[in-house]
Amino acid sequence: MTREIKFESPSFAQRIKGMLGVDFYRLFHTPLFYIFLAIAAVIPAMVSAMTMMPDQSGNTMEPLYSNVWQIIAASEPLYVIKSIADYANMNMVFIFGGIMVSIFIGHDYKSGYVKQLFTTHAKKQDYMMSKSIVCAFAMACMCITYFVGGTVGGLLVGYSVEVNAGSLIIAIIGKIIMSLGWASLYTFLNVIFRKYFGISIASSFFFGTGIVIIGMAAVVENLSLPTSFLNIFLYGASVNACLVSNVWTLVICIAVSAVWTVFYNVLGTHILNKSDVY
Repeated sequence: MTREIKFESPSFAQRIKGMLGVDFYRLFHTPLFYIFLAIAAVIPAMVSAMTMMPDQSGNTMEPLYSNVWQIIAASEPLYVIKSIADYANMNMVFIFGGIMVSIFIGHDYKSGYVKQLFTTHAKKQDYMMSKSIVCAFAMACMCITYFVGGTVGGLLVGYSVEVNAGSLIIAIIGKIIMSLGWASLYTFLNVIFRKYFGISIASSFFFGTGIVIIGMAAVVENLSLPTSFLNIFLYGASVNACLVSNVWTLVICIAVSAVWTVFYNVLGTHILNKSDVY
């Protein structure tokens, strides 16, 4: 008498746990992650320091900021950039964070990991979700090191520390929450341009700068229309997390990040299912 052996397919929780384990292991064991953490800390400190250096005439340059926390978040929602001071805040993490995501995911295809993965693990949505979560974690860590570097740099050059503590905390948390939406976008872009590594990096940089939203804001501003509707986009919601943030700002960040995460994961999964992924 033979006994029939039945093999049960792993549940969603088991599958995603396994993929997250592999992706987090790879993240923590690659120098790339730590290099970008250092970049996120050094850049704001350098920006603060350079604005207080003497120019060619020996005169101290006009400081970009009047407050330590302006390098963390803008004083108010600024959709149209008028000076480098408006642009140089924690939103920069979403620019070089996108480059890190492109390199991290691009290695999957160059190393042949994706071919091996999809031979034994057919669930494409698991791949999208795992990459989005792990890359969001990486960018959230970069936000933290950016905060440390920016704070230390601002204190060293003697900027004022006066701030509404509640608004500052909400702004930081809001930007960290936005990491999930941004990571999902970058994962989606790298799925589209998986065979063109240079284009994937360029596209991540392009969208990370928010050029599209800044252009839209310029048009709306010229028409004397309100720019608040731009908060429904990733860059708009990220800009809205500023030093006058409130609870409603946090709600917007959570909602926008969640909606765009679902959108990009569903669309990315569809593309992986319908095309050659190797």
